[in-house]
Amino acid sequence: MIMVGGVEGFFLFFNWMDPTLKLLVFLILVLANICPIKSDFRHCEKVVKNWAFSSLQERVKEDNEHTLRDLLFFLHVPRTGGRTFLKRLYSNAQECPRSYDKLRFDPRKQECRLLATHDDYSMMSKLPREKTSVVTILRNPVDRIFSTYEFSIEVAARFLVHPNLTSATKMVGRLRPGATGVSTLDIWPWKYLVPWMREDLFARRDARKLMGSIDIKRNDPYNMEEMVIPLQEYINDPRAHELIHNGETFQVAGLTNNSYFVESHEVRRCVQKHKILGEHVLEVAKKRLDDMLYVGLTEDHRESATMFANVVGAQVISQALTENSSMEGAGNSKSVTEQGSSHSESEPDNDDHQDSNADHNADETGSTEDLKEKKETDRSRVSEVVTEQIRSLNHLDLELYKYAQEIFAKQHKHVVEKLTDDLESMFNNPDGITMWKFLWLAMCIVFLALVFLFVNARRRMSKVKI
Repeated sequence: MIMVGGVEGFFLFFNWMDPTLKLLVFLILVLANICPIKSDFRHCEKVVKNWAFSSLQERVKEDNEHTLRDLLFFLHVPRTGGRTFLKRLYSNAQECPRSYDKLRFDPRKQECRLLATHDDYSMMSKLPREKTSVVTILRNPVDRIFSTYEFSIEVAARFLVHPNLTSATKMVGRLRPGATGVSTLDIWPWKYLVPWMREDLFARRDARKLMGSIDIKRNDPYNMEEMVIPLQEYINDPRAHELIHNGETFQVAGLTNNSYFVESHEVRRCVQKHKILGEHVLEVAKKRLDDMLYVGLTEDHRESATMFANVVGAQVISQALTENSSMEGAGNSKSVTEQGSSHSESEPDNDDHQDSNADHNADETGSTEDLKEKKETDRSRVSEVVTEQIRSLNHLDLELYKYAQEIFAKQHKHVVEKLTDDLESMFNNPDGITMWKFLWLAMCIVFLALVFLFVNARRRMSKVKI
């Protein structure tokens, strides 16, 4: 008699069983598989709900939510833009040192007024909450995914000048220790995404060399698998799930893999595994947007710039004037204009601190509108299946973006009402228009005009961050 063990023996034994006994064994196996799933869901539900409750309890509501505090934290979601406006308002001396590095520093020991970083909201645990205002800019999630894909490939492609991946990696290792500026490879999430794309580009280039001459004819530039990872493969990769999808919600909530919160990894894992639990994270993210000084939209670029000037810019100028007037000796102070025009040579004035050598002149790239139109044309060739999959994978971001649009509309209404009230109060005052009121009004008008001109000039001449 031959003894059969393992799985094969079990199935032979199963076939000899009575039908009733077979059904009983089947139900036991099903329940054995379901129980761990239910147990994990209960665990995750408890973890996420406890985190959400704790996060909502620690909210700090300002007496006047439209008042700028001592420190401005720009929660910079990657590929949304907006950093340029801040650089026009704050001098290099006022910006917290090397903000875009992943540094575990204590900003309370620094004499800085601006913290611009890709860190998530958990950074607030390192800041004096009662003295910190937060601003951010959100972008249509589908466009942000496209832009993230394009930028990570663009930066990785710069390494193709090297003969192979080993040579490129060694060169980076030799250059970075002596670098004085902030490298894209030091910044979250690019320090993860760029090496991934760099390895992929070299692997595909090596494959093409082995295959010889290839005639590539594709209508969809996002599906050129001989050259680069296709968009659909990119968005389904585990690294995209970890770093990109629902990135705006996780960053505003403070739950990225770059978070300071100890429980962030487990909460994020639970939400990614059990989609229904994302509602609790979304609720926290919405409340944090409510508490922010300003929420802008990438798509409404001009109006966002004007609103930023009204909500934030005017208060920055007011603070600077107050400080300058209280200082002894004019030689130790800078004018607002001097502060706004200064730039760090080690930090290129662009969206993600990419290498300044990679910037193109207007003559080389054409106008902003031309490039934007080309990008939109290329993206329109992507199949609806892929686009719909991006929407599904970023369902939390889509909801948060809709909420941000509502906040943006309220901000706009508030700014218009305040400006109207100020003008009415000024002209209806029986004392008339004082010299200070006139100067303040003139200064605001000039500042808004400069912002408007700057935005238009930048849209025409600078490299586009689409």
